[in-house]
Amino acid sequence: MDAISGSSAPVEAVVFDVGRVLYEWDLRHLFAKLIDDPVELEWFCSTVVTPEWHFQHDAGVPLDVMVPARKAEYPEHAHLIDAYATRFNESVPGPVPGSLELVEALHARGVPLYAITNFGAEFWPPFRATAPVFDRFRDIVVSGDEKLAKPDPAIFDLAEARFGHPRHAMLFIDDNAANIASAARLGWQVHHFTAGSEALAADLKARGLI
Repeated sequence: MDAISGSSAPVEAVVFDVGRVLYEWDLRHLFAKLIDDPVELEWFCSTVVTPEWHFQHDAGVPLDVMVPARKAEYPEHAHLIDAYATRFNESVPGPVPGSLELVEALHARGVPLYAITNFGAEFWPPFRATAPVFDRFRDIVVSGDEKLAKPDPAIFDLAEARFGHPRHAMLFIDDNAANIASAARLGWQVHHFTAGSEALAADLKARGLI
């Protein structure tokens, strides 16, 4: 039951994370197309274009700052670093199985839907254009636009103000333990998305949401 917050308060709204909750994401999905050697692929994704480096863009650092600086550090990999900037959507291969169906089920029940996503400001619009499911969402807080990123409590405070529901009446769903812990400390209801959409469906049913 560690995926469930334990709160029995009624849920007025459901707030989703995007990456690895609604959509699969891994930089390797892109770079496996460009690097044949699996050892080199692993080195590149853990040393050059890493999740930690990418997080700077999620937090608001523009690509025209990040990319030239990284190319200066790793000039022999400049073409691959450019691919990060120009082909980022290829790191998102498709939806997490079953998750978009849960969005539709919640929408059909009239549950207000929102999202808080760590996503770069320059990457979000082209990705959003591929994902009509977000038409179901009333508002989406994008970290790169706000220059605030989870697990910073400030992004949850901003989301509460924007979404118009008290935090104790919103269910926040995320795969990242630090993000879940931050939201829970602030009084949000939470679901730690570690066991896929079936476990989330069971939680939503237990709460009477679907």
